[in-house]
Amino acid sequence: MTDFSGVYETEGFLPWLQEQEHSVVRLDFQELEGCHCYCDEGARQVIAGALKQGPLPRLRYIDSGDYHYMSQLLALEQTEPFHLLLVDHHPDNQDAAFGGLLSCGGWVKSLQQEQPLLRSVLSIGPEGCPSELSEGWLEQRRGERLYVSVDKDVLDGRWARTDWSQGTHTLEQLTGMLESVFTSGMEVVAVDICGEKSPEQGATGEDLRLNKETNIELYKLIVKHLNV
Repeated sequence: MTDFSGVYETEGFLPWLQEQEHSVVRLDFQELEGCHCYCDEGARQVIAGALKQGPLPRLRYIDSGDYHYMSQLLALEQTEPFHLLLVDHHPDNQDAAFGGLLSCGGWVKSLQQEQPLLRSVLSIGPEGCPSELSEGWLEQRRGERLYVSVDKDVLDGRWARTDWSQGTHTLEQLTGMLESVFTSGMEVVAVDICGEKSPEQGATGEDLRLNKETNIELYKLIVKHLNV
């Protein structure tokens, strides 16, 4: 869990994990500068150094979508060929801006440029991309390694409240896609999830409650298959 805003504590998800005695590796970056939406070189070095301190959990919660670039830094740690499945309302493949800084909107393109082990990227949810996961895509890659990145802004507001524009997927659709991935015969090497909304971003008590409940549902599903 990478903690940039304290939102997992505020919404109650982190206390729930602790009450259930689930193992949590929490990296606290709340005092780190140069990391909001864009990650400058100094912040990137701090984060990358923290990621190398010990084994990374296979399930990673990475705060709001403002920090979705963490998916790139995490996926750069892969040492064998893999595919990326991105479930998101936005494609996150914009060109780098502001001197090539890593960003929440351009991390996919940056990953393609920096990670030679990345074999393909499939985006589900953005405009112009498929809205559902094809069994054929999974079947063609059976036995190969897969990194899954989920931004909860793909969900309708009945299931998540984020600080970005949101899609229309239901939680049942999202969990169904994840179930199909886990039972596809591909080797899921990691899953990361972002899409929180903190009080500083305008979250209400209801927003926090809803996001906590969705996090719990996704957590229960994923740990059942990843054995984390």
